[in-house]
Amino acid sequence: MLTVHHLNNSRSQRVLWLLEELELPYEIVRYQRDAQTLLAPPSLRAIHPLGKSPVVTDGDLLLAESGAIVETVIEHYGNGRLAPALGTPERLRFRYWLHYAEGSAMPPLLLKLVFDKIDNTAMPFFAKPIAKAISGKVKQSFILPQLKTHLDFMEAELGKSLWFAGDAFSGADIQMSFPLEAAATRGGLNASRPKLMAYLARIHERPAYQRALAKGGPFTLG
Repeated sequence: MLTVHHLNNSRSQRVLWLLEELELPYEIVRYQRDAQTLLAPPSLRAIHPLGKSPVVTDGDLLLAESGAIVETVIEHYGNGRLAPALGTPERLRFRYWLHYAEGSAMPPLLLKLVFDKIDNTAMPFFAKPIAKAISGKVKQSFILPQLKTHLDFMEAELGKSLWFAGDAFSGADIQMSFPLEAAATRGGLNASRPKLMAYLARIHERPAYQRALAKGGPFTLG
């Protein structure tokens, strides 16, 4: 039996979605973020030394990193579902987007989150203007241009096909959901990029996505 070590408001939500798409049986072990720090609880380190989610156990097998989880579960349990055929151009796109989601799309989104928190963190009154000035400079000169570049790139790529790896929904779309959800919350994704917004609407309508949300609990990335 697959077990998902599920942290609220985290990447593990898309692992639940993957398992719902494949209609696999699984169990959920739940973890709650600290209300102040928003970090995962120390108990997750008992499962994996980094104390991060998602982590999936399957008998003696322990899997971490959502891209590796998506790829491994599809290989072991997909039976040809959620991945294009080997040797096809679509399979190469599938592999690319699996890695792009965390390797390229998420870093500027995480930086945006960190520097937004600097703007809103309590500090001595004399330090606040300096911190905000530095934060604003970093965002304007680096983070926001990077976000625009990535959003423009993804918008253009979805102009080539309905889904990221081609005309069929795949695990690459599950993997790409998290950065796009984050971008819609804090990265500037809005109606100015209609293909990406339509993509989010399509994934939200999928019954497996809705089942995963019901089982995983409230999901917000604010």
